[in-house]
Amino acid sequence: MRRDHPAMLEHQRDLTVRGGIRGAKASLRACIGCHASSTTHSVAKSDTNFCVSCHSYVAVRIDCFECHATKPSATALSRSP
Repeated sequence: MRRDHPAMLEHQRDLTVRGGIRGAKASLRACIGCHASSTTHSVAKSDTNFCVSCHSYVAVRIDCFECHATKPSATALSRSP
């Protein structure tokens, strides 16, 4: 999974955004269902949560949850393609 993670998410993004296909194997909901912290109930709220810890280790910016959140941040809403 670690090696194929970026490609899987990119492929799933294309299927979801362009094709309207949701709920596939590589969906964010499936990731969160297994990897959410029992204390924060999130994968990205604190530095010790699953996604943040791995992305910090490999020095990759995690920006998925700027848009994929209950309430997207103002910067996520103002992005241009």
